[in-house]
Amino acid sequence: MDETSQKEHLKAYGITYWILENNVKAKWLLNYRGGSFLVPDTEQIRKECQIRGVSFEIISNSKASKVLEQISSPSQNMEAVVLEKAPRIAVYSPKGNQPWDDAVTMVLTYAEIPYKIIYDQEVLRDELLLYDWLHLHHEDFTGQYGKFYRAYRSAPWYIEVKRNSEALAAKLGYTKVSEEKRDVALKIRDYVVGGGFMFAMCSATDSFDIALSAEGVDICEPMFDGDASDANYQSNINFKRTFAFKNYLLERSPMVYEFSSIDMTSKRKISKETDYFSLMDYSAKWDPIPSMLVQNHTSLVKGFMGQTTSYKRDLIKSNVLVMGAHSASGEARYIHGIKGKGFFTFYGGHDPEDYQHRVGDAKTELALHPKSPGYRLILNNVLFPAAKKKKQKT
Repeated sequence: MDETSQKEHLKAYGITYWILENNVKAKWLLNYRGGSFLVPDTEQIRKECQIRGVSFEIISNSKASKVLEQISSPSQNMEAVVLEKAPRIAVYSPKGNQPWDDAVTMVLTYAEIPYKIIYDQEVLRDELLLYDWLHLHHEDFTGQYGKFYRAYRSAPWYIEVKRNSEALAAKLGYTKVSEEKRDVALKIRDYVVGGGFMFAMCSATDSFDIALSAEGVDICEPMFDGDASDANYQSNINFKRTFAFKNYLLERSPMVYEFSSIDMTSKRKISKETDYFSLMDYSAKWDPIPSMLVQNHTSLVKGFMGQTTSYKRDLIKSNVLVMGAHSASGEARYIHGIKGKGFFTFYGGHDPEDYQHRVGDAKTELALHPKSPGYRLILNNVLFPAAKKKKQKT
């Protein structure tokens, strides 16, 4: 899985998932040649790699033993993690969305990793319990329709989204979309606390935390929910309820395309040419979880924008790991934490290979980016729940 030897990094994750689906265990060799996978040598696996264009090397049992011996040495920052079972994957997304609307669904499709689409009905019926891993599509859990009001309130797609959201909320027994989304966020919280793995990108990250912190508080203006927001609602925000963020100020104006002070999109002074973020280095033996999540063939990843691009560093809770940050500005791009018995990862930006994705832009062709380090970070999270469970320090 290093830069030169592997020509299809993304599809390699799909091969590993397919092997696990066939009840065969694999080993993830953390920090060994870019985070390689050690799998049994069978004719079927060889053929599948050839079909999908995934590079592989055949090594003898003695060579494999030497590699594992090298990895186990205390002098090496490496570890071999056993992958036991293919995780059951759910993507929280509106039914009408196309796969190319979301980076995660694009890369899952490209890597040929199966997933199920679920939405509010399924979440409220506790169907999250059927899945090991959940991705949150670029959702707005605050009920403010993505804060697109100023630019798109007359656009047919915005009007349709608002109408469909209100109809769904009514069908589910709610008078407001914001109240329905709040209960969905609470169900997702319970899923994670109970031991689930949650991954979110772009606006689903900060809007999720905001929805949790605003439980019982009306933060929506009349154009979103039909009545006025609570007076002085900022003083009633409860940061103890959030996963990752603290002490943020909510953006009250519906004419501003922003949820809060968490996001750095409008504050950052970074050109596209210099927009890169660095992945942190962890001890593979003592900190295997973050080590898994940052596996890559490079420690420098191209930046990319979104409604929520990156996170203000001093608004991140102290128990949350910043796994990727811009070296000059310090803004966080990729963060991870524990909540109850479960885990969450937040990844800023919309599409790792589309620097400034806009509404209506053409989809990214991942066949042109088979070595994308930004997309590899997503797939690290997909395989993370497959790792053999043991007491681990994070």
